[in-house]
Amino acid sequence: MQTFAEYDRYDALGLAALVARGEVSAAELLHTAQQRADAVQAALNPLVRRMDREAEAALRDGLPQGPLRGVPYLLKDLMQAYAGVPMSMGSAALRDFVPVEDDVLVRRLKRAGLVIFGKTNVPEFGLVAYTEPKAFGVTRNPWDAARTPGGSSGGSAAAVAARIVPAAGANDGGGSIRIPAAYCGLFGLKPSRGRVSSGPDAGEVWLGAACEHALTRSVRDSAALLDAVAGAAPGDPFAIAPDGGFLAATLRPPPRLRVAFSAQSPLGTPVARDCAEAVRATAALLESLGHAVEEAAPDIDGMSLMRTYLMLYFGEVAAQLRELRAQFGTARPHLLEPGTRALAAIGEAIGAGEYMQWQHRWNVFGRALGAHFERYDLWLTPTTADLPPRIGELAPTPLQERLLDVAARLRAGRLLRRLGVVEQVALRNLARTPFTQLANLTGVPAMSVPLHWTTQGLPVGVQFMAPFGAESTLFALAAQLEQARPWAQRRPAL
Repeated sequence: MQTFAEYDRYDALGLAALVARGEVSAAELLHTAQQRADAVQAALNPLVRRMDREAEAALRDGLPQGPLRGVPYLLKDLMQAYAGVPMSMGSAALRDFVPVEDDVLVRRLKRAGLVIFGKTNVPEFGLVAYTEPKAFGVTRNPWDAARTPGGSSGGSAAAVAARIVPAAGANDGGGSIRIPAAYCGLFGLKPSRGRVSSGPDAGEVWLGAACEHALTRSVRDSAALLDAVAGAAPGDPFAIAPDGGFLAATLRPPPRLRVAFSAQSPLGTPVARDCAEAVRATAALLESLGHAVEEAAPDIDGMSLMRTYLMLYFGEVAAQLRELRAQFGTARPHLLEPGTRALAAIGEAIGAGEYMQWQHRWNVFGRALGAHFERYDLWLTPTTADLPPRIGELAPTPLQERLLDVAARLRAGRLLRRLGVVEQVALRNLARTPFTQLANLTGVPAMSVPLHWTTQGLPVGVQFMAPFGAESTLFALAAQLEQARPWAQRRPAL
């Protein structure tokens, strides 16, 4: 079978157009993608599972006449269930868990004509912003293999940046689309809460903080994918009215926008010079494009938001472990990483009243952000506060891990809270990524755009947040920025 030599020159829509015109076959594209995966897997470890038989069966059965027909695609091995294929969620405890039906998202991706041939690596349960699960090994950044591609969609980001596929599945519960996009020089949009169904099993994942979408190299691919998968499914808690199409939004210039910007961390922690300079350079670019730009930030207590977000972590991980025991018995939880079991122990030690008291703060943040958007159309920040961390830099130290392991075995959640070990580790992690969680708790859309590179050649993303339901505004601006400062020609020297 031939290899398509010009494969990495095209985005997903470009490849689909070639297939539609008969200039290349879907089988040739799949073969090329498989060869790319073979070539970089040992160096980067982006994939945890190949689905070659499923992909070849899809070709034999005939692909739907969707807008992305014939384009190779990878799923994230978390929240993207494909019937009959294991979904391990980065954990040894779920290594052989096999879903019995497709998620709504996966059904719609298949309907769009995508050829799914693998699943990408994630941290255990998607809980951290680096991808180093003990069960499946470290995933590395194609721009610098000594650094992480981020998390939790780190495998997908590495796969797209390494040109295995033009787009790959991702989801975002605290920055897991936007952080890997920033670290890997990609475009990543987190949709509004409820824009993409989490069905059939879930209504709102993580109380609505988590959502589904993708990582892409081009803006228009992200828009086309969201057109393909957006919309409520039966039983979803609510539906967002369509607004004329996201791909269509990329084809028209945005109106003159009022953009607030801030390069200061909401935690009061340092922001790397390159990340701050990326925001200032983007503000200047926006002004040159005719937008109104002003330095301002919503009135939100960043430390309170971080602690509120941690409370969500504690409660959700405790619930996940309860569900794991109910489904598989008591042996499985012992296969989890010490940090995951420690989070669950803390969650079990928190009373329902305290948990709900913290959850009520989500409304405080939402109202403050809503007031901010009465004055501004968008808010611009760094996506991350620093460059991609080196492999192992953010993981618990051996001493911390031993302490977490012992405390988890003893179910000493109250002791862990008093000692503050978990909060120390979390703060060390969140200090690198303090800008993304606000959009998750408030449900608004946000995107990371790769507009800056360091002198060492590392990508740096900037983040835009918009009011609820305003993805079309983000896509229109992103397309304008992509035209003004193209990034597609940049590629890592693998």
